[in-house]
Amino acid sequence: MSVELKQNCQYSLLVPTSMGVRITAADGQPMHVGGPLTMQVTSAESNVASVSSYLGLKVKVLTALVKGSPIARLIRDDLASRHIDCEAREVEQGSAWGFRHQFNIADSGHGSRGPRVWNDRAGEVGRTLDVKDFDLERMFGREGVQIIHLSGLIAALSPETGRFCLEIARAAKKYGTRISFDLNYRASFWKGRERELAEIFGEIASISDILVGNEEDFQLCLGVQGPEAGGQDLAAKIDSFKGMIERVKAAFPNASVFATTLREVISANLHRWGAILAAGDDWQIVEPREIGVLDRIGGGDGFVGGMLYGILKGWEPEKWVQFGWASGALVTTLLTDYAQPADEEQVWSVWQGNARVQR
Repeated sequence: MSVELKQNCQYSLLVPTSMGVRITAADGQPMHVGGPLTMQVTSAESNVASVSSYLGLKVKVLTALVKGSPIARLIRDDLASRHIDCEAREVEQGSAWGFRHQFNIADSGHGSRGPRVWNDRAGEVGRTLDVKDFDLERMFGREGVQIIHLSGLIAALSPETGRFCLEIARAAKKYGTRISFDLNYRASFWKGRERELAEIFGEIASISDILVGNEEDFQLCLGVQGPEAGGQDLAAKIDSFKGMIERVKAAFPNASVFATTLREVISANLHRWGAILAAGDDWQIVEPREIGVLDRIGGGDGFVGGMLYGILKGWEPEKWVQFGWASGALVTTLLTDYAQPADEEQVWSVWQGNARVQR
């Protein structure tokens, strides 16, 4: 099976996102003890896009930035270094208490101490994203986009961003762009807005071609029954996930690709990592196997980014899930929360378990 993509497009991948920065303590130390910090540009959606951009495909992000902010300058420069085009509405800060970019405060964890992430999103400029600030006819009609990747993190960020994602999805559908939707449920975003967001997520999912999520995402975003309780062995767990995906397929028949990752945490630095992908009537299963982990954050985004790269390259579904698995595993070896592959061969070496030196 293949996903039929629109041809003669300027962009392979388009991702709406709210950009921010992540600060992390050095050497795997907890944030609350202080000490030297590393600051990097981040967002889940740009993390997904980075696999394709580093491997030579044309990628763009749509976002909002605070006008004149040094963090906005850092974001633009960082995206450029990743070979990602940035189309952004610039918003006046307003005052010292006005708009700013989100802060993701991350403790990577180490050994028996698990990671902790604290999201500081007050005044987040990305909450103002509005479809009227972007020329959708130009982007989808004249420039052309093969796949747009939407995230539930953006769709649920504010009432404005929910409408923004819905209108973007409708425009993509109109112009023949394939839609990828990673549900990314967050309870704090949905609190008090369950009915509103269920309607938005349901419509986006109904016109999506690729749906990604874990058992919580599919249950709480789309109301699809999750895996059955009990049965702790791997075979039973995979079967229960397959049953859930079959129910999602029945509820959202427009989609032809469904994917989820499997993770077993042995310690902060050792995981068992796997994946399940359904393409049409065919299943692709990667049974969890051990990977070393420097920092786990971004592994799921790396999986989606690698899978989408495989689809964009026109590979067979077996390679989609393999390259996705390996891209996710690659992210966990890096201090950034996105993959920076040197080339395809490096990613395939991760899949093959070949960590020998290359000279």
